Amino acid sequence: MDMGATKTDFFTERQNRIAVIAKALGHPARIAIVEYLLKVNECIGGDIVNELPLAQPTVSQHLRELKNAGLIKGNIEGNSVCYCIDEKAFEVLHLFFSEVIATVKKQNCC
Repeated sequence: MDMGATKTDFFTERQNRIAVIAKALGHPARIAIVEYLLKVNECIGGDIVNELPLAQPTVSQHLRELKNAGLIKGNIEGNSVCYCIDEKAFEVLHLFFSEVIATVKKQNCC
């Protein structure tokens, strides 16, 4: 094993991208945030805090994780940030899961 390589270097860019997205979605609070953003289409960060049973700093951390993974985007408007879904990352997931489902349907496995 190359001592300078990280574990992610051994996987494709697509595999690493899907893993980052999946990890960001791996917490129920983040799923709740995505669902809320889908419901309202766009919102100010403070609105999200009112929707979740979590403290503002915790919600901010979850928003940061979602943004770093490319799942949401935010625009600063005055003293607040307006968040919305970034469809590009969800398109990556949609394609991946569509391929999985199409392949599984063709297989005759246990």
